[in-house]
Amino acid sequence: MNRRDFVGGIAIAAAFAGVAAAPAAADGRRVALVIGNGGYRSVPALSNPPSDAGDIAAALKRLGFAVTLITNASFDEMRRGLIAFGRAAAGADMAAVYFAGHGMEINGDNWLIPVDAELKRDTDAANEAIGLQSVMLQVSNTTSLGLVILDACRNNPFAAKMSRSLATRATAGSGLGRIEPVGNVLVAYAARDGTTALDGDGRNSPFAAALLRNIETPGVEVTFMFRNVRDDVMEATRNAQQPFVYGSLSRKAIYLAGPPAADAGGKQANAAPVAAAPLASVPATAAGVIDPALVGTWEIMVPGGRGQSRWIWQIMADGSYRFHAEPSRSARAHEGTVTFANGRWTLHALRGLRNYSDGGSYEIHDATAVITGKLGTGYWKRTVD
Repeated sequence: MNRRDFVGGIAIAAAFAGVAAAPAAADGRRVALVIGNGGYRSVPALSNPPSDAGDIAAALKRLGFAVTLITNASFDEMRRGLIAFGRAAAGADMAAVYFAGHGMEINGDNWLIPVDAELKRDTDAANEAIGLQSVMLQVSNTTSLGLVILDACRNNPFAAKMSRSLATRATAGSGLGRIEPVGNVLVAYAARDGTTALDGDGRNSPFAAALLRNIETPGVEVTFMFRNVRDDVMEATRNAQQPFVYGSLSRKAIYLAGPPAADAGGKQANAAPVAAAPLASVPATAAGVIDPALVGTWEIMVPGGRGQSRWIWQIMADGSYRFHAEPSRSARAHEGTVTFANGRWTLHALRGLRNYSDGGSYEIHDATAVITGKLGTGYWKRTVD
């Protein structure tokens, strides 16, 4: 029995075991397996996957997932991680797998590549890589959502050196191949089938950076969240990279970061703010709760289609804020009320943007704040007022 048959058998066995063990109703559990492979031994290393995986794992933990994080995983480490994850995922409310690293399609099958793979021939994938189908099976027995997120469409050096076993056998293509998930499973590619994704020059790939900006935004249904990720990536890469989501869910709304605080006429809370009247001074409003450590002026450098821009936030002790960007065309100036307390924050614009609210998490480390949300996920730096 080769490794592919073994992994597939384990996946199917885990799926059937889950059918017997699954409770009649959702138990609220959320589990996740996060893998970041960058230190490949047979091809040049990728710089971002380990940090991408670490940042995504932290975000999923804040969303209530029990997370297993593996970086630079060998075949055996990936196999063991998937087996343990499949057992934990059986009957859970949500189960998610995030993989950053090399992935490839060979003759219609998609493979996630461990760091110890050599892949000298196309047939070696069955013994040296993990099939995407087996990963999808591991998340298929949830009561609400099974999610597979792949930042694994990078330009793949394995394909260039791989020999074909048969003259009629398809060569390894660019990126991953199209798939058709069934049931309550969504599979998100960093770049749509047949195309490649960028690894990025900073800490995170463009896809991981966009996912981190959006995944913890409350009140955004999961499919809309991925639409926002798509738009962010296309803007950051000047339309060179288009993320794509495969799968079809029921009409039931599913939220990773919680439902909207108030359903305004049943409309979906999407992330795109609508421009409003010219900026004006904020009238007196009820003061928000402000962590004293956040009072002051903060800035973050944000990548965009025209290069980086500087976003500047002024947080006042009375619960109001002012925002502007340099250059101004990169983001509309606005102001309103904000709350920072107990590691969570909310924001509501009163001038400059219409019907715009936001929220997320925060951590403070002296002159640096780690912020998640649409307003500029990343590391805020305190500036001198």
